[in-house]
Amino acid sequence: MADPLLFNPRTYDPAHFDPETRRLLRATVDWFETRGKRRLIEDYRSRAWLADFLEFSTKEGLFATFLTPAAAADDAADKRWDTARIAALNEIFGFYGLDYWYAWQVTILGLGPVWQSDNTAARTRAAELLDQGEVFAFGLSEKTHGADIYSTDMLLEPDGEGGFRATGSKYYIGNGNAAGLVSVFGRRTDVEGPDGYVFFAADSRHEAYHLVKNVVDSSKYVSEFRLENYPVAAEDVLHTGQAAFDAALNTVNVGKFNLCTASIGICEHAMYEAVTHAHNRILYGRPVTAFPHVRRELTDAYVRLVGMKLFSDRAVDYFRTAGPDDRRYLLFNPMTKMKVTTEGEKVIDLMWDVIAAKGFEKDTYFAQAASEIRGLPKLEGTVHVNLALILKFMRNHLLDPADYPAVPTRLDAADDAFLFRQGPARGLGAIRFHDWRAAFDAYAHLPNVARFREQADALCAFVTTAAPDKEQSRDLDLLLAVGQLFALVVHGQLILEQAALKGAEEDVLDELFAVLVRDYSAHAVELHGKDSATEEQQNWALGAVRRPVVDAARSARVWERVEALSGAYEMAP
Repeated sequence: MADPLLFNPRTYDPAHFDPETRRLLRATVDWFETRGKRRLIEDYRSRAWLADFLEFSTKEGLFATFLTPAAAADDAADKRWDTARIAALNEIFGFYGLDYWYAWQVTILGLGPVWQSDNTAARTRAAELLDQGEVFAFGLSEKTHGADIYSTDMLLEPDGEGGFRATGSKYYIGNGNAAGLVSVFGRRTDVEGPDGYVFFAADSRHEAYHLVKNVVDSSKYVSEFRLENYPVAAEDVLHTGQAAFDAALNTVNVGKFNLCTASIGICEHAMYEAVTHAHNRILYGRPVTAFPHVRRELTDAYVRLVGMKLFSDRAVDYFRTAGPDDRRYLLFNPMTKMKVTTEGEKVIDLMWDVIAAKGFEKDTYFAQAASEIRGLPKLEGTVHVNLALILKFMRNHLLDPADYPAVPTRLDAADDAFLFRQGPARGLGAIRFHDWRAAFDAYAHLPNVARFREQADALCAFVTTAAPDKEQSRDLDLLLAVGQLFALVVHGQLILEQAALKGAEEDVLDELFAVLVRDYSAHAVELHGKDSATEEQQNWALGAVRRPVVDAARSARVWERVEALSGAYEMAP
């Protein structure tokens, strides 16, 4: 019997979506299953460009349907920007191979500045290119400066006719080899400061666009390209001044959410392989899964994966409900990017410890999963960058709740138009949140939820009595340890909110929170050991350490769910 908490292509039926979305999601699964595991792995190993996949997407109108906002859809009923179904497709792509997800992901990033633009001609052109099956690219990063957009060396010199000539290079630009439209960030040579920023649309096929190389050894084409005296007409300009800067950050806000569900898909496929292998391998006359440490590692991996899914599904609701007066998604977004993807790494590592050498074999999905899972925490801002961002919300979230209407599950066929009119990328410290305690109160009867709640309350006391002083606030090493503690509280909150909405199995929840209690204790010990931690902070850290509540019967019941994954899915050969 299939586990209802995990994606399984054999039983997948996205009945909660509208008919066309269901058709496209199921058609995508069927395309991969028909292609088969051998071809999938061989394409990955040979670094083949994704021409066949993009041909399928064009034929089905997949990218065009999912990535064209209603405002640009020319009344096409099924076209909209719907974060719920985008998340579902992320998971499917991750399940079959991150190369496919990457081409889709950087298309999303490339479209971000276009859909935020008032340039009607560019928007119309983008919609037409999507219909033609083109992919897009996001020309932000540079080899010398990375994503430091303050220091961009893509220079636009006025041509005297209302346009510019652009010269400069970009680095780490996905789809740069094939993009019908590249959204490029640069600055004018005749205007100083933020007023000189420009976002413009370029074509990778133009003679002044020079493709240098693929900077990675992969089917993903992560390009370096250079523009040499590239003509930028007035109709190619997407944003100027501060609006160009805001478009860059707001595009990343839209795009980096996708990393969490891709990570989930990777872990799900790898888990089917790992459990099936371990459960059917005999060692010293016993199945590998008969050993207590193996059961613990696979159970921990399973409940962590369930937590990743519950958190990410609930975060979708806050994205879709966002507006000028509700910007809570700006906390939950870096959480999906930082916390969910690093949980994915832990899930893979736990399973790899069990299957050991099997995880290197070339005919497994696991071999590529173990490699690709590492990239997701490092894309769209490092873990450290996103942790530092999360910290901006800590005091308001923990100590100063506000009243908001209840946010329902958002699976309706609606266009998430606000994501392309987010406005200025500032004011994060003023964002308020609903009371996080309500989610924990609903599950206070579960021993490990109650134990974790003690630790969350302790963090509130830390913020009010032992928070870093002005000098310590410049010590990012110490602050990041505090950020990990806060991230765990937010992670637990949304997990419990989604569990209440979907009726998640309480044994699984309690087992998951046993893991989170251990995680919190580990981060508290790390804080205790920081060079600049005061004696008061050290004492607080040790006082926040807790032991999970052990329940052998509960753990055995959760193990039965894990054990049942053996043979539950294997990709068609």
